[in-house]
Formats: sequence, C-alpha cells, structure tokens
Amino acid sequence: MIHLKKILRTGFEYMEDVFDAAFGPAWNPFYQLGALGWFYYWIVISSGIYLYIFFDTGITDAYLSVEYLTHEQWYAGGVMRSLHRYASDALVIMMLMHLLREFAMDRFRSSRWFAWFTGIPMLWFVFSAGITGYWMVWDRLAQYIAIVTTGWLDTLPFFGESIARNFLSNADLSGRFFTLMVFLHIALPLLLLFIMWIHIHRHTQPKVNPPLGLAAGTLVMLLVVSLVKPAVSHAPADLGIVPAVIGLDWFYLPIYPLLDRYPGEAMWMVLGVITLLLLLLPWLPSGKQQAVAVIDLDNCNGCGRCVADCPFSAISLGPRSDNTGYEQEAVVDNRHCTSCGICVGACPTATPFRRRSGLTAGIELPELQISEVRDKTLAATGKLGGNDRILVFGCQHSMDLSALEDSRTGVVSMPCIGMLPPSFLDFVLSKNLADGVFLTGCRDGDCYFRLGIRWTDARICGERDPELRQRVPQQRIRTYWGGLTRSKQFLRELDAFRNGLNALATCNQNVPEPGQEGNGHKDIGNA
Repeated sequence: MIHLKKILRTGFEYMEDVFDAAFGPAWNPFYQLGALGWFYYWIVISSGIYLYIFFDTGITDAYLSVEYLTHEQWYAGGVMRSLHRYASDALVIMMLMHLLREFAMDRFRSSRWFAWFTGIPMLWFVFSAGITGYWMVWDRLAQYIAIVTTGWLDTLPFFGESIARNFLSNADLSGRFFTLMVFLHIALPLLLLFIMWIHIHRHTQPKVNPPLGLAAGTLVMLLVVSLVKPAVSHAPADLGIVPAVIGLDWFYLPIYPLLDRYPGEAMWMVLGVITLLLLLLPWLPSGKQQAVAVIDLDNCNGCGRCVADCPFSAISLGPRSDNTGYEQEAVVDNRHCTSCGICVGACPTATPFRRRSGLTAGIELPELQISEVRDKTLAATGKLGGNDRILVFGCQHSMDLSALEDSRTGVVSMPCIGMLPPSFLDFVLSKNLADGVFLTGCRDGDCYFRLGIRWTDARICGERDPELRQRVPQQRIRTYWGGLTRSKQFLRELDAFRNGLNALATCNQNVPEPGQEGNGHKDIGNA
C-alpha cells in the first residue's frame, strides 16, 4: 500500500505541476477538489430547482415536460437541464479524485479518520440521487435503469413483494411511483448536504468555496459544454419494447452493464466489501500513533493563539485548573489532535531565546519538544562554515532533505513547517549561527496539515501572531513550497539564495567604516 500511495502521489504532483504552470497555485483545481465539489453541488441544486418548477410527475407527463424544457425552452430550461447533468458528472469526478488524492497523500489516518469515514457514505448518496434523476425522465434509458434497478433490489430480503413487477407492462405502472422518485431525488441531496456539513465540521476554516476566478472559469466551461452538446432524452419509455441501444452516463451508471452479466447478490456483496474496506482503511494497517500535544500550565497563559491556529479544532480554552492568576488554559482534545505541531509554532513561550534549562512551551509535542528543536538547530549550525551558511527548516511530509547536509548547509526537520516559531529565524540570524534561513515544505495551497504554510507565511510577513520581528533582515530568509517532487526546482532556489547571500557578503565588505567615506570607498547608500 505504501508503494501504491507513493506512485499515486507522484502522479498527482506531476499533474499539479502542469496546472500550476497554467493557472498558478491559487487556481490549481487539484488543490480545490473539495471546494469544487461544493460548488458543483450548489450548481446541481440551483439548476434542479428550476427544472422542478416545470416538471410533471405523470407517466406520460414526465417525459413531455422534460422534452418541453429541452426543446421548446432550450435557451433556459434546456441549458439548465444540461448544466444539471454536467455539473452532476463533475461532482462525481471531484469526489472520486478527492478520495483518491487524500488516500495518496495519506490524509485519512489518526484523528483524520472522521472526514474519511463520513466521506464514503456521500458516494452512495450521490450515485443514488443521480440514478433517481435519470429515472424521472422516463425515456428508454430510464426504462432500462428501472428494470435493472428493481430487479437488483429484489435480490435483497427487505422487500415483501417484487418491485420489478411494477414494470412488467405499461398498464402496471402507476404515477405514484414517479412521485416517489421525485421525493427521493429531493430528499437524497438534502441528506447529502447534512453529511457534507458533518464531513467538514471538525476543520478550522474549511474550503467550501473555490477561488472566484476558478469558480467563474468552471461555470463558463460547463455552460459552453451545455450549449455545444446539450443533454437530450432517448425515445419515450415503452415497457412493451426491450431497448436495443442506449447511451449510458458512465459517471453514474458504470455498474449497470455488470448487473446485466452477473447475479445481483454477487454485486451487492462486491459493493459491500469495497465499501467496508474503504470505511476501515484508516485502521488497515494501523500505523504508529503519534503522541498528541500536551499543555504545560506553568508556561500557558491562556492566550488562545494555539486555539486560533489549530487546523482541526483540536484545542479549546477552558477554566483554569491551577491557582495562577490566569482565567483560562488551553485544553487538547486527543480525538482530534493530529500531532502537527502548528500549535507550538503559535505559542509565544516557544522561543529559543529563553534559558536553556527552562525552554518549555505552553503547548508541546512529546515526540519533538521545542527544546529539542533548538538543540537540533544549534547542532546543525555548529557544523557550518563560510560566508554562505544556510540552515534549512523542512517538513517531514515533503522532500527528503538529509542529502543536503554539508559544511555549508544544515537541516532541521519537523512534522509541519507551521511548528516553527518565527523567533527561531531571529535566533539563528541574530546569533550569527547561519547567514540565511531557508524554509520549505508541502506545496503552496496543499499543506499536509492544511494551514501550516498559510500561517508560516503570515507570521513571517507580520500578519499573524507570533510575528517575525522587524529587525530580522528579510533578504536573509527564503521560502519555497515544493512538495515531494520539485527537488530540482528546490535546489535551484537554494543555489539562487546562496548566491544572494554571497552578494550580500560582498556588499557588506565594501561598506566603508565610519570616517573613511573619503578614502576611495564607494557609498552603498548613494549607489
């Protein structure tokens, strides 16, 4: 499974490179799969409401009302029908790609099991809603779906009488069945919306809206497809005729050819096993459980910065449990904590300038305490020499940085780059431990722990507490978010940064000492 995930992740990242080059990270659809799924859902809902206004539920009226929308009202109803169809297909694509990508990135284990576990039933709801939608048109395709579906349902022991008997002839068919289909086609998306809300409710600042430009471009694309290749019906259903040729929507109906060939009981068993395996995947096989963050009340003042920065709402503020003068303290929910360390990076007490014997932050990761990060920083920089010494802080979920270590480059890795307090950059540069600091991690917009890159950038730019002090020279800091596969680009960025540091060193050597301005030295400030 590890090799499969690595192959899939590499494939995804190479495809993302193409879209990054074309649209930039902000509009890369691979980084917005979940948000695009929400966007397509709302398109389906809004177009469905319009179609429902003109839809009739009678046996013959259903087909005629859809035909009226498609041909007589092609400029509105026809476009809405096509938009409804293609947005539904796009929703399936986004959901499947989102599932596959989360699997490839290994973002479904530990406390993240909940989002994965609630996402699997959503597939059943989407496919069921799509099937009932095709059923409502009552053309030859709907006839085929009705006969095969009811025959498949009859293999379950839940129904006392055969459902398929309702479709033996036109005389046996009742309009009440279409009323039931309409009810299901409305109820299933509403239930899906509820599950979608549950799916994201543990996340801090979940992505439910794609960037405006990406959303607009996607909508225009769907409208163009709707106009160029509008959705149309087959011939009207006739239970006295067996449809010879039908066109399937392979996004929603791929199982139907299999139902024609294999017993329904076998297909239920196959789908049941696949669903069960997907549900249990976060625990198959069970990996090492990382120790969750812990609070040190001697160093926690209840400021709430860790609460605000936690990507998974795993930290809250509660009443103080000791006798200090502070009113609140941070409380970690072990069920939600992913051991990312972003909370440590947000803690104002996680500063390396504190005494060596007393460096304990208000919130810590037991497996990598902030004192250990300082020790690793000192050890890595202690081996460096020259005028272009670079300390690289990296993310363990990005590229392997161990091969970079030499006499000019030191490396310190952590679970997420968001764990690094900005004070460490100040510490390294003000203590002259290195000439430059390079930060790298997951791809921009695709942090393994969701918000690590975003908070790191904001802290360095002084837009989020704890912010980097203004005294720290920004030209000695570089960030590059390259992910797993952009190693060549990363090395080019690192070399360019090193060349810049050498240029700074040359400039500093040419700066005249006070009182020597008239001795042939060039004044850099007036250059």
